[in-house]
Amino acid sequence: MSCQTILPEVRDLTPSMVALRQHLHAHPELSYEEFETSRLVADKLRGWGYEVHHGLAGTGVVATLRKGRSGRVIGLRADMDALPIVEASGLPYASHHDGKMHACGHDGHTAMLLAAGQCLAQSIDFDGTVRLIFQPAEEGYLGAQKMVEEGLFQLFPCDAVFAMHNWPGLPVGRFGFLSGPFMASADTVTIRLNGRGGHGAMPQDTVDSVVAAASLIMVLQTVVARNMPPLDMGVVGVGSIHGGTSSTVVPTCVELAVTVRALKESTRRLLLQRIEALAHAQAEAFGATAEVSVSANAFPVLYNHPRETALARNVALEWLGENGLVADMQPMTCSEDFSFMLQACPGSYLIMGNGEGAEGGCLLHNPAYDFNDASLPYGASYWVKLVSAFLKPAG
Repeated sequence: MSCQTILPEVRDLTPSMVALRQHLHAHPELSYEEFETSRLVADKLRGWGYEVHHGLAGTGVVATLRKGRSGRVIGLRADMDALPIVEASGLPYASHHDGKMHACGHDGHTAMLLAAGQCLAQSIDFDGTVRLIFQPAEEGYLGAQKMVEEGLFQLFPCDAVFAMHNWPGLPVGRFGFLSGPFMASADTVTIRLNGRGGHGAMPQDTVDSVVAAASLIMVLQTVVARNMPPLDMGVVGVGSIHGGTSSTVVPTCVELAVTVRALKESTRRLLLQRIEALAHAQAEAFGATAEVSVSANAFPVLYNHPRETALARNVALEWLGENGLVADMQPMTCSEDFSFMLQACPGSYLIMGNGEGAEGGCLLHNPAYDFNDASLPYGASYWVKLVSAFLKPAG
């Protein structure tokens, strides 16, 4: 992709954008602890003339900029939090905070939106209102849900809201769009199988929770295969098993943690119902009992609204042509808490290529990951072009 496609106003800001991104990478903060990051974001936006609200969901920042007379309002969201990972990149700007790392590219997301915000304030004419939303706690802690619950769209109404995520494995300068269900729901189901502990040499006097758990794990593999239409998507996977401390002791209980993912709410409900029913049935078959709980930290299906997605895609198409689009974009089984914002406001979530390759530095949530700085000006340019299209001046 030619660098000539990058907006000149963004190109001028690219060195400072890269420096900011690397600064954020070196100073990661975990979910709801983004104190310095959000302070830096708020200070820069105020300096560019934005009205800034600081404090939704604790560390969230919402900045507003108005030009012209139109009542149209667009929201752009970036996430700010890092992950509890020990960095192993060896970079000169590697994390200064042991056990904390920007391993998902939120440093890049923040830097791109800030650069776009500076361009919009200083160089770009538009007719309406832009709201820049810097969200805490995307990494499993539902910062988007908390911002919505604390009145994000009541305090700062938007006609549409958009977000993007970098995607390693796709070429720099390429964007992906999909209308409808785009990312899966995600639930964690905890199953506790209660038996009767005892001596391993006298199993006849026990109710073996380990055997019950082993049977249940195998039966759970049939939930998707034998309860869902073959063309629907569903995932049921046991990711954690805890029980017992010695080969000579039959443990009283075993606990399983199960991930459940779907692209339809009806499928999600079916999977959860079948898991609970099978847990109780398998436990009873072995003389045990089951306790089933679904975590409150659940992600709904991320649903991209058709009109807003068509607009977002058309912006990239007119800018970059067909070569700038991901062909045959498919739904993803990963999850995103931007889904909560899309439940409250029309909008769309898109992905941006962050470079091809399969080394650790190109894998999300990997200790060697690093955001590809070459993609920064493409992301910032896209945000500016989307605002220009959404808030196009009359005449």
